[in-house]
Amino acid sequence: MPTSEAQSPEHPVIDLLAQLIRRPSVTPDDAGCQQILARRLGLLGFECETLQFNDVTNLWARKGNAAPVLCFAGHTDVVPPGAEDEWDTDPFEPVVKDGYIYGRGSADMKSGLAAMITALESFVADHSDHDGSLALLITSDEEGRARDGTLKVVEELQSREEDIDWCVLGEPSSQERLGDIVRVGRRGSLSGMLTVRGVQGHVAYPQLADNPIGRFAPVLSDLYTTEWDQGNEFFPPTSFQVVDIQAGVGFPNVTPGELKARFNFRYSTEWDHHGLKDKVRQLFDAHKIDYELDWHLSGEPFLTEPGKLIDAVSQAVTEYSGTPPELSTGGGTSDGRFISPAGTDVVELGPVNASIHKVNEHVRIDDVVALSSMYRRIMELLLT
Repeated sequence: MPTSEAQSPEHPVIDLLAQLIRRPSVTPDDAGCQQILARRLGLLGFECETLQFNDVTNLWARKGNAAPVLCFAGHTDVVPPGAEDEWDTDPFEPVVKDGYIYGRGSADMKSGLAAMITALESFVADHSDHDGSLALLITSDEEGRARDGTLKVVEELQSREEDIDWCVLGEPSSQERLGDIVRVGRRGSLSGMLTVRGVQGHVAYPQLADNPIGRFAPVLSDLYTTEWDQGNEFFPPTSFQVVDIQAGVGFPNVTPGELKARFNFRYSTEWDHHGLKDKVRQLFDAHKIDYELDWHLSGEPFLTEPGKLIDAVSQAVTEYSGTPPELSTGGGTSDGRFISPAGTDVVELGPVNASIHKVNEHVRIDDVVALSSMYRRIMELLLT
């Protein structure tokens, strides 16, 4: 990759990234980012549609009607900047310094969006008669509740019988250098909201009370010591973690009458959420405690099997970095969990994630330029 072009802040992809950073699109506010993208896509012949669900703005753009459909996906929303006095610069004013561009969303994931748009512009200019169709799915709800964004758009597309064959998410997947890791799946995430009921009483007369803390303790031990699975070729073992426990009435001589807790499973394809719920209920019921358990499913695990999409992404990364990427299912959840169940092959390829959600978030200028080239190469390998 030519370094002189990459090092210039005037490169079109960096100019677009700067425009997006200037928009304070704290979730779920798109702050006009999608209008910027839609105007440029419209000039390329894309049909652009805004899909509004409650306070979430989504963009669905498509060029062509033929199969296969290659879709690029991402989000314009960002997390709040936090205490702005901890930033070295204004979080919503892009600053170029020492080969990096700083600003909230620079890495997660406005650089991915800028790379997608400029890659599409370059590809369409040279391959106006490309095979299949190109699409873009953009939401402003990835960093928030994730209920009125990609999930709703996919449901809308399914109701129209619009299929996506391949999807490239621009999430910041890289760890040490651009393209060192490509996500080909994600673990499922299942949370439990627990209430254990007991009888409040005097600490000196436990026989007259029923302490829910004592009731829950052996169940908690079982939850932590159970080997849920050993993982598999693609996923690490399923993990269980408690994230919150609350009990007590604020007095040292009173045992509580109720305990509340929240826990989370990050689980492999060895399970689905129904099986996990059943297993947990069995553990609780074996201890004969009075409890109530509500669940929140963030997403089932998904995995893209080896095939044309992974081959194209791996080749594009290798050509520009000189090293094949590691194919991984690590990390948290992403909107891929909503796209994959429709039968779409999904991968995540984006910039280095070291500064995401932190103060002074930044991305390397060379990497953003190279990412645009990688996205273009993926299109060439799949649609020409």
